Amino acid sequence: MTDDKIIQLFFQRKEMAIEEIHKKYGSYCFKIANNILNNREDSEECLNDTWLRAWDSIPPARPVHFNLFLAKIVRNLAINKYKSKHTHKRGKCEIVLVLDELEECIMGQSDVETFYIAEELQNTINKFVRGLPEREGNVFIRRYFYADSIKDISNRYHISENNVRVMLSRTRNKLRIMLKKEGYI
Repeated sequence: MTDDKIIQLFFQRKEMAIEEIHKKYGSYCFKIANNILNNREDSEECLNDTWLRAWDSIPPARPVHFNLFLAKIVRNLAINKYKSKHTHKRGKCEIVLVLDELEECIMGQSDVETFYIAEELQNTINKFVRGLPEREGNVFIRRYFYADSIKDISNRYHISENNVRVMLSRTRNKLRIMLKKEGYI
């Protein structure tokens, strides 16, 4: 079923909309949540919460890029769940590595959460990513939005894990320079 038809089901308040997004985007959203939480039960709970948030948001929202709309919801829910479960201890799941890597770029900031919340910073980073060569931008997004592992990114783009690490390191350095220039750090 197309995204437009699914969204129309939401506008008609038909519960079939939930079934359809689960069929079409269930594994996609589960992977995002599981990359962050590394726990099947918590990831499934985030998935159900994502469907509820979508139900509550549509209408009035009419997302143009439905997959990104759902990805943003599930990602935020998973990060919040992770933070609430790990406020005093650090796990070994991918989100810890991702946040540690990004923290290097925004040293001087008191809290990595600032990275996610500050709208101006978000716009600046979006502009930065759009200015990257396509593959470099895609690798950056897979790592820092979807929290994909280095191995998954390597397999997806048919490049070595070392190449992914080097590319991400160079991209973070470019980001750090740009953020300094813009006065964020």
